[in-house]
Parts: sequence; structure tokens; C-alpha cells
Amino acid sequence: MRRSSAVYFASYALSLLGKGIAAVVMPLLVLDRTGDVLAAGVLATAATAASAVTGLVAGLLVDRVDRRRVSVASDLLAALTVAALPVVDALRGLDMAWFLALGVVGAVVRAPGMTAQETLLPALAALGPAGPRRLDRLIATRETVGNVLLLAGPGLGGLLVGLLGLTPALLLATAATSLLAAATTLVLDPRAGAVPERRRDPSAAGGAVRRAGADLLDGWRFLGRSRLVLGATLVTAMLVAVLSSLQTTLMPAYFTGEDLPELTGLTLSAIAAGSIAGSALYAATAGRVRRRSWFVVGMLGTLVGFGAVGSMASPWLVLGAAALVGLTYAPASAVLGVLTVEATPDAMRGRVLGAQNTVMLSAPALTSAPLAAVATAAGLPVAGAVVAALAGATAIAALLAPAFRSLDAPGPREADGRPERSPEPGGRDADGDRPEGAGGPAERLPRRQAPR
Repeated sequence: MRRSSAVYFASYALSLLGKGIAAVVMPLLVLDRTGDVLAAGVLATAATAASAVTGLVAGLLVDRVDRRRVSVASDLLAALTVAALPVVDALRGLDMAWFLALGVVGAVVRAPGMTAQETLLPALAALGPAGPRRLDRLIATRETVGNVLLLAGPGLGGLLVGLLGLTPALLLATAATSLLAAATTLVLDPRAGAVPERRRDPSAAGGAVRRAGADLLDGWRFLGRSRLVLGATLVTAMLVAVLSSLQTTLMPAYFTGEDLPELTGLTLSAIAAGSIAGSALYAATAGRVRRRSWFVVGMLGTLVGFGAVGSMASPWLVLGAAALVGLTYAPASAVLGVLTVEATPDAMRGRVLGAQNTVMLSAPALTSAPLAAVATAAGLPVAGAVVAALAGATAIAALLAPAFRSLDAPGPREADGRPERSPEPGGRDADGDRPEGAGGPAERLPRRQAPR
């Protein structure tokens, strides 16, 4: 049971469920206590910025401290941060300063946990029974769970507000899910969280801070050098930025103009519903359908779907096209996730994932304001056309990119569908250190089950 992926998914789902509840309750609380619509946006921006900045160093922590412990500690600290809100409200009363302080602290402590949680799944895949495309199925399943909770979490939050009224005590539900997530993660096999043991190169100069800076730079250099990982990061970041602009700016304005404001939230729900079906289909067919085929379908679906969304021809066409984007892109997203895991050495996986998360969290800042300005100056149809052009150009570039042409051929770190952890040339691992043995703690496991 300790090596069961079901335990991992239970922890992952509990963590997302709490975030979904908080995503509904927190903005409503801020609006209720401050009476300022802008305040909720300021809080969301501050929390996102804090997550992006923390992501720069979160990967460094995850590559040095047991990843299971980092995930557990992150959930425990997040629970304390959220539980502090009703306590502060009872003792002093909540104002914007408290919302900002606790919101930013919560975002900071969650960032390392997010990265650590992502690194645990490849290790569990290696510890479990061998099988073709096992990692593909597990990552696709994680995508499915995430999309289900994208709908269920906010829905449960809204239900709690409707049944119990708007009160900071509702956030205790988020704290409870974080505590349960931490407890569930503790059930996992300790070997899943083990990081490669490293013997410091005697020739390495500088203190701890300088070495940490060099290691962080190594992660970003790897991201920049690996065409596959860089391409996956840029494709995903661009689509995240486009979706963010649609969700926060264009869709609210469009549906309000159509006198159907109640349909605004359904755009994201349609994408999530389509993604549930798409990722579940990919998990069911992993190993029987080529990755390249799923990738092509995903990019073509993205091209057509965002083109229809950007046209804003009719509300129901927009919602149908959003579902098409989710259905076709979800398998492609799972493919990109698997390829990133396979291409990244385990010794620096935390830093690379942290760098990716930073890029993706920062991407919406580059598109939201410019697209809002286009919508204001030239009108929604022009802004919709720009969105369609950005998504279409991204999809076409991905289809033509050499890095994405051979997605099914085993690479130097892949065997039986699972990534092989190997040191860099010259006997050093990806950090520039000499590993203990050939593969760190993996050498203490049976060869077939070593987390690679």
C-alpha cells in the first residue's frame, strides 16, 4: 500500500480540494470585509507573485531535502496559515493587511510542496510494478484528478457558503483537507521522497550561498539547453497565459455584453470537463496510441478550439469550443509532462520543475493587461482575434518544432517507459557533484525498481 499510486492521488486530491474551497471563500471574505472589489484582485496578484518568486528557490530545497517531508511540511504550514484567519478574525478582526500577510505566507509555504508533490510521482512509478507506459498512465490520471477537483473544489466552496453563510470559519475546511493531505503523504513509501546522495566535489569553491546560486543557475541552464523541456515549458506557459486572459477579462466582458453573465464561469468549467474526458482517454490508451499522434491531435484541437472561442460568434459555440480545447489538449499536456520527467535527471528535477512553475505563474502577467487594453481600445472581436492568433501560432510552432517530432523513441534516460536517472558526462550528476555509487539511493533498491 505504501507504494500505491492511489495513496498519492488521495493526498493530491485533498490538497487541491482545499485550494478550491479557499479560491471561492477568500475573495468573498475580502469583498465582505473591505467592500472593495479591487482588493480581491490585489490579493490574488500578490499571492501569485509570491508563488512565482518562491518557485525560484523551491526547487533547490526539493533537490536537497527529502521530498516526502517537504510535501508534508508544506501542507502542515498551509493548514496553520489558513486556520489563522478565523482566529485573527475572532481576536482582532480581519482587514486587508491581515488578508495580504496570511495570503502571501500561504502562497510561499505551498510553493515547495507543489514542486515536491510533482517529483514524488515519478519515484512511485519506478517503485511500483514495471509496465509499458506506466508513467504515462499515472501522469494522465493525475491530470484527470486535477481537472475533477478544478470543478469540485470551487463547487464545494460555493455550497458551503450557501449552507453555512459567509464566515472565516469556512476556511477551517481548507485547513482540514491540508492536514489530511499531509497525513496521507506520510503513508507513502519513504524511498519515494529520497533525494540523490551527493559527495561534494573538493574542487568546488565558495560558500553555501554561492553554491546554492550556482545550483539554481544549473537548473535554469538545463531548462534553456534542453529543447524538449524548454519547448514543453513555452507551449504550456503560452496557453496558460491565453486561458488566464480569457477567464479574467474577455469572457466576463463577452457574456455580460450578451446579457448572459451567468455563463461566464462555464468557460473554465467546459475546458475542465473536456480535460477530464481527454486525460482519462489518454490514461486508458497509453501504450496503444503513439504519443506523437496525441500531440498532433492536441495541437490541432487547440488551433481550431481557440479559433472558435476567439471568434465569439455565439455563446454556445464559445462553450463548445472551450470543451474541445480541453478534450484534445489534455492528452497532449500529459505527453508534455511525461517527456519533461523523462528528459530531466532526478538529481535536478526539483529545480527544473520549480523553474517551469515560475515561468507558468509569470506568463499571465505578460498577456492579461495588453489583451485588456486591446479589448478596451479596439473592441472584443479584435481581442478575440489576438487570442486566437496567439494560441494558433503556438500550436503551429509546436507541430513544426524538431524537438516534438520523435516523441515515442526512447531517449538516453528512458527504459521500459520510465526515466533513467544518470549522471552527466564526466562522472558528475546534474548538479556538478559526484554521486554516491552510480545512482545515489536508487542503488540500494532492486535494479528494476530503482526510481530513475
